[in-house]
Amino acid sequence: MESPCILVCSIDMTTGYCHGCGRTRDEIGAWTVLSPTDRRAIMETLPARLETIEKKPRRETRRQRIARLKAQGGT
Repeated sequence: MESPCILVCSIDMTTGYCHGCGRTRDEIGAWTVLSPTDRRAIMETLPARLETIEKKPRRETRRQRIARLKAQGGT
């Protein structure tokens, strides 16, 4: 199942959108039961939503940490 999740699960209190993917809490919770058409429709709105979030979290994401460790030769 396609998902926009990038493992940065933090909701912007001003917009209500996730800092990582741009979905709302309700959309995240319902994601697995939404139809593929509904998921695609939401995904089309995400880039514009992410632009409205003023401050992104500073913490390193799990994917960023894994990529950094691989680049450094660690596991």
